[in-house]
Amino acid sequence: MATNKKPGNWKKRTLAVRAGQIRTPFQETSEALFLTSGYAYEAAEEAEARFKGEIGGYQYSRFGNPTVSMFEDRMAALEGAPVARATATGMAAVSAVFLSGLKTGDHVVAARAMFGSCLHVVEQILPRFGITTTLVDGGDVGAWENAMRPETRMLFLETPSNPTLSIVDLKAVAQIAEKHGALLVVDNAFATPALQRPMEFGAHIVVHSSTKYIDGQGRALGGVILCGQKFLDDSLQTFLRNTGPSISPFNAWLHLKSLETLDLRMKAHCENATRVADFLAGQRKVKRVLYPFHPDHPQHNLARAQMEGGGGVVAFEVEGGKKASFKLADALGIIDISNNLGDAKSLITHPETTTHQKLTPEARAVLGVTSGLLRLSVGLEDADDLCEDLEQALKVA
Repeated sequence: MATNKKPGNWKKRTLAVRAGQIRTPFQETSEALFLTSGYAYEAAEEAEARFKGEIGGYQYSRFGNPTVSMFEDRMAALEGAPVARATATGMAAVSAVFLSGLKTGDHVVAARAMFGSCLHVVEQILPRFGITTTLVDGGDVGAWENAMRPETRMLFLETPSNPTLSIVDLKAVAQIAEKHGALLVVDNAFATPALQRPMEFGAHIVVHSSTKYIDGQGRALGGVILCGQKFLDDSLQTFLRNTGPSISPFNAWLHLKSLETLDLRMKAHCENATRVADFLAGQRKVKRVLYPFHPDHPQHNLARAQMEGGGGVVAFEVEGGKKASFKLADALGIIDISNNLGDAKSLITHPETTTHQKLTPEARAVLGVTSGLLRLSVGLEDADDLCEDLEQALKVA
């Protein structure tokens, strides 16, 4: 198999189409899908040498697969990361980073505003292994510094966060991590590398749920871990190889092909989300609108400093709490009710009763997840149609 030309100073859109491509002797223009679990060897000596790491080549698709490798290499190029490893889901990526990089006695500092499943891992699963955790207000740089201990090994955050779209100062938190010899792990699923590259601000590890905007069409699950060679060699590779959270080659192929349009799609998502946020901000029944690039977002300036666009998610709170929220959602004609996001189709969910249902009322209150809050993943439909759909639904609510 022949490797494509290596990127020099290619721009993001070129990387998204060309980076990491491997061609077979057939010289196909569309990346090949290798649906195989195993690989044959010319001789027993070759098998031995591959397993010893003396020569390159694939051994078993739990360890590596040509299609998966192309997806990993392209993601690494887009994020500006030394290496990448794909996983079955975004949560598999998050869990693998924690469980491969931490041990009993270690300490993690994490931003309180995060996806419910990530919070469960941090608060419920890590302590079972003797790993202590501290949650902080991610927007308070002093809180990060104050939470650091001699045994702190990782800092974890989402920016923008799910679902309230709070922003964390990546450069400031990265400096704290560096000062204390800890690793900064950033969930970049909402922004994608099209809008934000956390490693440029000092992050050591980036994770994605590629199920979301990387796929872009709500088709297949996947996750990605991007890191340095040392973390891969010392911690991650052995963990992935032996625990098996591997992505299906078919899913990797879907996400690889979706990367070709990522930059174009994210620009369109941002344009639509801006239109929808502006529309909602002018509605009488809407109490607040949260969108990183909206002027009244509390961290508007920070968002613009580290993101190239506000993303495709808008959160808004309606008067009347859960009852009004449900009425609004039920009255929508175009926008679907779904707890997924990042789809070409617009999707709305009520976080209090779905993604953040398992949190205590007190924990939801701290995060700003109220009974009237709705999270809208703005799709690629015509923005005028989306605003009209929301307008008629608000009348019902």
